[in-house]
Amino acid sequence: MEITLKSATLFAAIILTGLSAGFFYAWQVSVIPGTKKVMDPTYMETMQHINREILNPSFFLIFFGSMIVLAISTFQQYGSGVTFWLLLGATVTYTLGTFAVTGTGNVPLNNELEALKLTKMSALELTEFRQYYESKWNVLHRMRTIFSVIAFVLSLLAAFSSTKNI
Repeated sequence: MEITLKSATLFAAIILTGLSAGFFYAWQVSVIPGTKKVMDPTYMETMQHINREILNPSFFLIFFGSMIVLAISTFQQYGSGVTFWLLLGATVTYTLGTFAVTGTGNVPLNNELEALKLTKMSALELTEFRQYYESKWNVLHRMRTIFSVIAFVLSLLAAFSSTKNI
């Protein structure tokens, strides 16, 4: 197979979307069950630290890069039949189900958590906020995990749908 800009872009979209889906899935099956077992102050402090540390170039590359490269690949595949439609589905699924859910759901919750002065809160206040935060955050995370996996599968199917289009 000849490597073209079109095929390289599709390959990059698959890799980035797969990394994003893998990241969210790994979090779903390891971090969430682990944090459910810690006390409220530990949970709240840990999530504050994680929310600060996740804002790094490696995460931004896969989180934003997936959406951008999927969109570019979709544009490049315009008119290629099933490949285009699968990539369009992947792009819309990732943009709405992963990116928008994160931006309109998880990030505002993270900002609420960040604004708290944990050392000044009572045990009851910590428990109440944790229940509010964790229940909403975990539902939103499950949604973005599912949608990122769907976007990955659709982009992978696009690569196999018609090798003449890549």
